[in-house]
Amino acid sequence: MSKLRVQSFAISIDGYGAGPNQDLQNPLGVGGPELMEWFFPTRIWRRMQGHDDGETGIDNGIAEQGFAGIGAWILGRNMFGPVRGPWPDDSWKGWWGDEPPYHTPVFVLTHHPRAPLRMAGGTEFRFVTEGIHAALEQATAAAGGRDVRLGGGVSTIRQYLRAALIDELHLAIRPVLLGSGEHLLNGIDMRALGYECAKCVAGERATHVFLRKRA
Repeated sequence: MSKLRVQSFAISIDGYGAGPNQDLQNPLGVGGPELMEWFFPTRIWRRMQGHDDGETGIDNGIAEQGFAGIGAWILGRNMFGPVRGPWPDDSWKGWWGDEPPYHTPVFVLTHHPRAPLRMAGGTEFRFVTEGIHAALEQATAAAGGRDVRLGGGVSTIRQYLRAALIDELHLAIRPVLLGSGEHLLNGIDMRALGYECAKCVAGERATHVFLRKRA
């Protein structure tokens, strides 16, 4: 049975999953790239950039696990790009160039319809205007028995958490303070929603906390 998984989502020790003032120049917000400094040295990230080097330690191993068994993705509109409101045209195709790293169908939550967008490497962006439940239903069907990975951003994960739809949540906690931005868990009672900490692993540049929904 397919699970909805959040994998390798980085937060600061004060709980922020993105910095303030996200825009084209700062897609993760001001200070946001500090959250991903655990991931950038890994072999899996370096291979995504076309390189053969990269570290192979705990951080890399956990990041690799996050891509295993995934048949579809769900992204929020902000995660797909900085364009707001109605789509002015079809020129924006995401942050990733001609071959995004997903290689599966990707369901993008939006209030504004747009035709599906096929990219190299098997990625196809499909734009869902009917809300989080519709996106999950469509992604689960497309995944063909494999899991669905919820990529973010913060607002999208919060919506799925409040609905208790996420089965597993992996947080990569970075030893940095952002002070402001988008807080992941503020006002969400994870215990009341049925979540528990399954394990905690110290990596080279992040502490990896795995939460799961109790049966």
